[in-house]
Amino acid sequence: MSIWRRYSLQNARRVLENPSLLQGELRRLRKDALNANAYVSRLLNDDERVNVMAEDWDNLVILDACRYDMFAARANIGDRVTSKLSPGSESWEFMQESFVGTEFHDTVYVTSNPHAYKLPEGTFHAVVNLLDDHWDDTFRTVMPETMVEQTLAAFEQYPDKRIITHFMQPHFPFIGEKGRKLGHAGIEMQLDADEHSGEPHPWNALLYGETDNESEIIEAYVENLNVTLPHVEQLVDELSGKSVITADHGNLIGERTYPIPIRTFGHPGGLHKRELIEVPWAEIDSKERREITAEPPKASEEIDDDVIEDRLRNLGYAE
Repeated sequence: MSIWRRYSLQNARRVLENPSLLQGELRRLRKDALNANAYVSRLLNDDERVNVMAEDWDNLVILDACRYDMFAARANIGDRVTSKLSPGSESWEFMQESFVGTEFHDTVYVTSNPHAYKLPEGTFHAVVNLLDDHWDDTFRTVMPETMVEQTLAAFEQYPDKRIITHFMQPHFPFIGEKGRKLGHAGIEMQLDADEHSGEPHPWNALLYGETDNESEIIEAYVENLNVTLPHVEQLVDELSGKSVITADHGNLIGERTYPIPIRTFGHPGGLHKRELIEVPWAEIDSKERREITAEPPKASEEIDDDVIEDRLRNLGYAE
């Protein structure tokens, strides 16, 4: 008898003896199926991925978890709007493939994404991390208007550097009118879900059938994008040089993943399904191109570990 079969039989016996364990066992099986699908997707998907740092831009605006189709249907920004394939299906995978192992001392990274703290010291000329001083305690994220303000401040401070600005939206938490009604209740659901699985809410709750709010959650996700786009448009209007708007990854909203045909939500790491890794690439041309120079990096400001853990939890990341 194989180890897998013995393990399965042991679990079946445990559930029969204690039916309250059934939900947890189903969650485990779905998670195992998702991991298997992710493995197969990496084997089969060998299309060329974008190297964002090798592309032509002075300003790179990254929207977190933004699907290409949703952006293309709603955004009226850019001289050319196409799509590219991200090297990752979640933020840290994107950062590892795009930034880690190379030095970009001609670039300043303004970010509201908590995974940025993992980047090796000296990756960029400077990192402006907004998770501490510019965190909004009400919405439990860094708001898009704050991103605009702080990106323009960084541009003023570093006029001869490329600028990357990493918005947290349209990623959860939800900041729109509909999303706010869902979101604060959703935060409580998130903490409850984390106790059971360590997976992010709300997409995890949909994946495991723990909420019937599918349409409301998707509407809130789209609303996050709608709320953020005017701020992005304002930002690129005020920045000199060529700008590109893209995303670190997309987001699944119920598409089936294979070979085990399960509906999937969110952005599981390592799952290279096209709808998840296809991201917008909107180019905004400029007659004025900045003269970019590289200089030795500045030391990054340290953020307390407790702050990082709190931000990760509130943004729905597993820890």
